[in-house]
Amino acid sequence: MTAVLDAFARALRDLFSLRVLWVVVWPMLLAMLLWLALGITFWGTFSAWIAQGLDAIGIQDWLTDLEPVWIANGIQALLHLTLFVPLVMLTALVLTALFGMPALIRVVAERDYPLLGRAAGGGLVGSLWNAVIAITVFVILWVFALPLWLIGVGVIIPFVAAAYLNQRLFRYDAIAEHASAEEMTALFRNARGGWWGLGLLTGLVQFVPLLNLLAPVLAALAFIHYGLARLKQERTSAAA
Repeated sequence: MTAVLDAFARALRDLFSLRVLWVVVWPMLLAMLLWLALGITFWGTFSAWIAQGLDAIGIQDWLTDLEPVWIANGIQALLHLTLFVPLVMLTALVLTALFGMPALIRVVAERDYPLLGRAAGGGLVGSLWNAVIAITVFVILWVFALPLWLIGVGVIIPFVAAAYLNQRLFRYDAIAEHASAEEMTALFRNARGGWWGLGLLTGLVQFVPLLNLLAPVLAALAFIHYGLARLKQERTSAAA
């Protein structure tokens, strides 16, 4: 747990450096603009999908008969927003993982791990495949959680989903440049508890208003620090 908290603290330290600030801004801004454009363009389609989902769980008829009408419209708008925010966050996380990580890795490696050798055990194909798996499982968890909100249990699943997404999405790219394929496999297996702990910690940030705007890059930095520190420790132990 100490290693997880240390990685998180170092990520907070690096978050506001000038070299990191641009990576903080552009993935979130691009994700917001993308889903805003899609939301405006396909508002009718999205509304129909939501209505079908509500009808499947028996709520649509209640909304239709609800008076005054503005309350029903407000609830439907809130449902749109409830879906919009996770989509923006998911998109920003993926953009950061796929395109922002190289710049963040340079910042962290040059400052804290300048002597750590690079074995290039991962690559673009592996990163893309890892992202596909992470997104697929995340979406399945969210869809599974929707009907469970009615009985209160569903409130837990978004936190589990966020923890899974972060640890699955960022752990690969965090060490892909420095670790060999064998080292990556070993770290994913032996440090599973740490990856999940950091995933949960950074996932919680995504549910804090305003602070969640920084969540993608904060998560990326934390996983880079944790992964490179563990890799350095493993290599030191192996050499001893």
